[in-house]
Amino acid sequence: MGNDGGLGQTGNMQITHLGHSCVLLETAGQRILVDPGDFSTAWRGLTDLDAVLVTHQHPDHADPTELPKLLAANPQAIVAVEQTVPEIVALPDRTRRLGPGETIDLGALQVATIGGQHAVIHRDYPRIGNVGFVFRSQGEPSVLHPGDCLDAVAEGIDIALIPAFGPWAATKETVEFARAVGAPQGFLIHEGLLNDRGHALIVKHVTALSSTTLVDVRDTRPWQP
Repeated sequence: MGNDGGLGQTGNMQITHLGHSCVLLETAGQRILVDPGDFSTAWRGLTDLDAVLVTHQHPDHADPTELPKLLAANPQAIVAVEQTVPEIVALPDRTRRLGPGETIDLGALQVATIGGQHAVIHRDYPRIGNVGFVFRSQGEPSVLHPGDCLDAVAEGIDIALIPAFGPWAATKETVEFARAVGAPQGFLIHEGLLNDRGHALIVKHVTALSSTTLVDVRDTRPWQP
């Protein structure tokens, strides 16, 4: 499926998938980068960011080497991360530590945190923290970036970013997550371990078994819902 959208032109929102779980969201006059991890490089060198948000501490979501460089190049950016991320990554003093049920005020854009725990990798591994982000602004679609949490959703989501594959993932859980969110539109994230055939397979099952229409944004070009 091409990235031509399906909801019609709703405003000035642009979403750019920069690889794996990294997404640049441009809406309500804000440029927000989410989960700049080490499975992707397209986010490196970005400037003029208003906020950098991180769902959890794993390096494929928070690159311990390159993220500090990005923040140094964006000294004006709000930095807000799941509360254990600073234990793994050297972050500036302005960093805000987040748990679930909090709100980040970015002018006309409000970002709410949901969830609290990463998906289960194996019962022998302790679960770590994970906060999903819900983006809402007047006149624009609402967007959910869950990080690696599949057991928390929010109501009234227009665009769902759906984790496709990981050591903790099963297709049946991916489909159930898409169904629970119930967004009209979305795209796959956390696909860095999938080849094209695997990506197509997950798209096939989510499309067949949920109400969400998926767009393909892997070309890293801005997509306007």
